[in-house]
Amino acid sequence: MANAVDFAKIKADEGAAYAKPVQILDNDGNVVNKELMANFTDDQLVDLMKKMVWERALHEQTMSFSQQGRLGFYAPTWGEEASEMGTASAFKKQDFLCPAYRDIPQLIQHGATVAQMYLWSKGHLKGNLFEARALRPQIIIGAQMVEMAGAALGIKKNGEKDAVAYAYTGEGGSSQGDTYEGMNFAGAFQAPAVFIIQNNGWAISYPRKLQTGAQTIAQKGVAAGIPGVQVDGMDVLACYEVAKEAREFAAAGNGPVLIETLTYRFGAHSSAGDDPSRYRTKEEEKPWFDKDPLIRLRKYLTKKGLWSEDEEKKYADECKDDFKKAIKEADSVEPEKVSDMLKRTFEVPTPDIKEQIKEYEAKESK
Repeated sequence: MANAVDFAKIKADEGAAYAKPVQILDNDGNVVNKELMANFTDDQLVDLMKKMVWERALHEQTMSFSQQGRLGFYAPTWGEEASEMGTASAFKKQDFLCPAYRDIPQLIQHGATVAQMYLWSKGHLKGNLFEARALRPQIIIGAQMVEMAGAALGIKKNGEKDAVAYAYTGEGGSSQGDTYEGMNFAGAFQAPAVFIIQNNGWAISYPRKLQTGAQTIAQKGVAAGIPGVQVDGMDVLACYEVAKEAREFAAAGNGPVLIETLTYRFGAHSSAGDDPSRYRTKEEEKPWFDKDPLIRLRKYLTKKGLWSEDEEKKYADECKDDFKKAIKEADSVEPEKVSDMLKRTFEVPTPDIKEQIKEYEAKESK
C-alpha cells in the first residue's frame, strides 16, 4: 500500500540542511576556507585576537573579584570568546543590542564601561546608565528576544537606514516560548533583527540533547520564516563573517536572520557556585578544550608572524590592570539605600510603599 507521506524521511532530513557549520579555521589553526579567509586583513585578524584575549582576561579578573565578594551575580564566558567577540564585532554602534546576563562583554564592546558593568553586577542603579544603544542585561531567560523584535520593528517603522537590532541567548533560552514568539513576530513583520543563539551545550546542568528533539537550533527559524545558519562557535573568523553577512541581509530590508553558534561553556554556569563536574565528565569536556578559540587563532597568527604568546601575556596583563582600576571606580561609588530603591519603584509611591520608605529611612539614619 502506498503512503502519502514519508514521515521518517522528513524527520531525518529536516535538519540536514542546517547541520553544516560554517568554518574558516580548524582546531589546529589551518585555513579550511580560503575564499572567506581572503576577506580579512592582517589588522582585522590581530584585532579579533586581542578582543578574545581581552574577554578571557575580563573573565579571569572578574571571577577573582567575585570570589573576593566584591561583586554580585556574574555569568562566566570562558570558552565563548569566539562566539561573542566574533559576532559582536560585526555590528555597528547604531545597532540596538538586547543582551542577556552572559553578554556583558558584548555590551562593553558596544559602549558600556567595565566599571558600569561592575556596578550592574552589584545591583547599583548607576550600572544601568551607560550610553550604548542597548537595553540592560536581561535576567529572564529568553525575554530579550521579544524585546529585540520590538526594537527591530521600531527601527523599521522609524525608517532608520543601516541599522538592526540583535540579541543573544543560550540554547536553553531557545527552549523558552519568548524566543519563538520574538522570532515569529520579527518574521511576520520582516523586521531587521538578528537572533544569536549560543549553543554552549548546557542550560545550567540540563544538556542540550534533552532540551529539544530538533537536530539543530538553526532550523527553528523555519517556522517563523527566518533563514537560519549554524556556525563553528569556536572559530572567531567564521562567527564574524556569518554575523556580518546576517547584519547586511537584515539591514537591507530582507527580514530577520537566526544564527546558532556551536560553542562551549568551559566552567560553571555562574559565580553562584554550580559545579560542572557534577553533571558532565572530563571525557566530554576534552574535545571542546581542544577547540579552544584562543589557541586556534593564536596558532594561525603565530605562523604568520603576527602574534606571539609573549605579546598575548603582555596584553592580557594590561587588560587586567584596567579591570582593577574599574573595580576600584565601582567600589568608590556610594552604595544605594533601600529607601532610594523604594522611592523609584512607582512614579507616585503607593501607601504601603510610603510606609516602607519611612521605615527604612529611619533605619538608615542611625
